[in-house]
Amino acid sequence: MSSSPGTSPLAQRDFRLLFGGSGISAIGDQFTLVALPWLVLKLTGSPAALGLVLATMALPRAAFMLIGGAMVDRLSPRRVLLAARGANALLVSVLAALVLGGAIHMGLVYALALGIGLATAFAYPAGSAILPQLVAPAQLRAANALFMAMRQLSMLVGPALAGLLISAGAHGGHGNMADATGLGLAFGVDALSFVFSLGSLALIRVHGDHHPRPRDGGVLANVTAGIRAVWADLPLRAFVLYAAVVSVFVGGPIQVGLPMLADTRLDLGAASLGILMTANGGGMLVGSMLSGLAARLVRNRLGLMVLGIDSLAGLALAALGLDHSTLAGAALLATTGLLGGIVQVTIVSWIQRRVAPEMMGRTMSLLMFTFMGLGPLSAAIAGSLLKLVSLPAMFATAGLMLTAIALACMGSPALRSIGTPARVPEAA
Repeated sequence: MSSSPGTSPLAQRDFRLLFGGSGISAIGDQFTLVALPWLVLKLTGSPAALGLVLATMALPRAAFMLIGGAMVDRLSPRRVLLAARGANALLVSVLAALVLGGAIHMGLVYALALGIGLATAFAYPAGSAILPQLVAPAQLRAANALFMAMRQLSMLVGPALAGLLISAGAHGGHGNMADATGLGLAFGVDALSFVFSLGSLALIRVHGDHHPRPRDGGVLANVTAGIRAVWADLPLRAFVLYAAVVSVFVGGPIQVGLPMLADTRLDLGAASLGILMTANGGGMLVGSMLSGLAARLVRNRLGLMVLGIDSLAGLALAALGLDHSTLAGAALLATTGLLGGIVQVTIVSWIQRRVAPEMMGRTMSLLMFTFMGLGPLSAAIAGSLLKLVSLPAMFATAGLMLTAIALACMGSPALRSIGTPARVPEAA
């Protein structure tokens, strides 16, 4: 990191390699995010099966996310990220070959979903911890902003392209699954994107590769120390608990509900799902750009801003249950994406300022556990509930529950105090 703090992070060779490889991989990920739910629905026609597949990915991700964060703090995040993305590349390649060859069945889908979830448990905390080793501290804000914008752009471009590719291959298939060719090609695009990411990571050199941190105690002891450090910080603890509750009550119904909405009530099939996800990504992109302005307007009332935004997002999600139009659904999801983008950037920036660097991997893994580990677990329950309640009722319940939770939490002093740039106690 030889350049001056005032220069752009893009002036750094290693940052450019990471940014380019991760950007291509992020677009590829969107192809699988669209194709996998569609594959399950075409194989089974069952929302319960879709929820179970999402839960199968979530279980190892939830179980190993905290261990992944501890490993990142003990080892080089580049090496952990290289191994995790290599495993994902292999698994998605196998999935693409099986779909194109007409040999896919639900047993293999469950097995591959389990492996992808396990690899992701290590990839996410590693990806969040590598930036401080590539750029100067004064460049971290700009570097994170670039990565957040890149992720939102991938959500804007990737799902629409995936939906179009799956639809274009609808006439080529095996047996009763007419979308097999398009689905196989979608998984193939994701596999190819991992190759670019692996190539960029192989060329990157970071300080942690040659100067690993001292290993004080075992991995489980490191995990425990990380949880204790977060628990000791009252506002951070309150936010993690709040995020966990929201993920359980809202995340699963949305993951199962959107593919079902596109398949049963909208007019463009897989393309509708891609458009809905693209609209959400576009909204998040705009929200991330507005997050700085929002943070300046609310100043130290970041907690109240987050809760107020979540209460509005809940109403928008409830209205989604009444939707019969791809355009109207896209407008609602763009709105929720905009609100979510503001929350995401402001909260992550607050945590990065608050948490000690040596605890970053474990803290971020705990936060990711609440969003990516717990949320999909409720998808299995949501899929089963759709046998008992209608799709509009599920959306209304999830959205109104989010609004009610956010409004109730406005009475919490700990959540209202979010925004204070303090540090948690250091731990092993």
